[in-house]
Amino acid sequence: MSRRGRARKKLVAGVDRLFHDAVLNRPRRSPNTKLGPEARVRTLRMLLRTFDVEQNVSQRDTFFTEPPVPSLRTKKVRTIRRRGRRQGEVVDVSFPSQYELFFSDIADRYDRHPNNRRAHARLFLHETPRPTLILLHGYMGGAHAFEERVWPIKTFFRWGLNVALAVLPFHGLRASPRRIFSPVYPSSDPRVTIDAFRQSIFDLRALTSALHERGAQPVGAMGMSLGGYTTALLATAEPRLRFAVPFIPLASIADFARDGDQLVGTYSQREAQHKMLEKVYEVVSPLSREPLVPRDGRMVVAGTADRITPIAHAERIARRFDVDVTTYDGAHLLQAGRGAAFDAVGKMLSDIQLIEPK
Repeated sequence: MSRRGRARKKLVAGVDRLFHDAVLNRPRRSPNTKLGPEARVRTLRMLLRTFDVEQNVSQRDTFFTEPPVPSLRTKKVRTIRRRGRRQGEVVDVSFPSQYELFFSDIADRYDRHPNNRRAHARLFLHETPRPTLILLHGYMGGAHAFEERVWPIKTFFRWGLNVALAVLPFHGLRASPRRIFSPVYPSSDPRVTIDAFRQSIFDLRALTSALHERGAQPVGAMGMSLGGYTTALLATAEPRLRFAVPFIPLASIADFARDGDQLVGTYSQREAQHKMLEKVYEVVSPLSREPLVPRDGRMVVAGTADRITPIAHAERIARRFDVDVTTYDGAHLLQAGRGAAFDAVGKMLSDIQLIEPK
């Protein structure tokens, strides 16, 4: 790498570190953040006993329940034109989330956010049914106008794909007005995080059914960061998914907490907390489940300068997916050089005959 390239990589990595320390690693509003090491271990043991009582629910396929096909409310946003000719349209869709909590004892906190009871997506549709790519945003994302600029949607549309910008729980239109820039999930309370991941999969499977009803076959997913984790998890729960691309993904909440110095106590106490967190989150971890997506439809992308979800996260998912990691030299926020990674995604989609060769 040239001197200029090294300087650029150092710069973009530095931006990641600043964001991580100032935003992602700030104290969360939860009683769990005030607990000492012994109390944290007791709380984690309580959660593990809950899963034991539920007959090792983490190993049961029924943990991710199959949703009914939703009835979509639609609203046209605009017409898509290219060189003055109509190419398709942009449509906003929404439907009630019929999700039921696993941890009923958090209902008073979870359900106080009425906007989260409705799922949302923005669709970019060709004139005829096409394969559809579901895009999943990262933490603090989900606003349609913002996500249209984050993703190269025009490229995906030019490839011949329909595109769906889905909104994860407690983000974007699903967030309470005062929590748009500080979503309640992921939370320092594992129960909230587990239920939010479970709701994510429930609503995304419902969206997949709705897309199939509209003639979209096949359907695949790609997500960044938190959305990358969710993409990998969806790939283990939705058998109809044809391809899955976790992009700069989070892979382990326990690793993220450890590497961000969010665990407390002595070294051995922090290690114990890390191991228990891994066990608690196993129920919603893509690392503990088998991918259902065909191997030729799996890809994992990482930025070598990423300091928010470093390449080690992508490597863990890639091992589970039984694929190599595709890399670019940019970071998490400033994704310099990511065009080559998207080109690789296009080649994969071409190889499995979902788009024309590029």
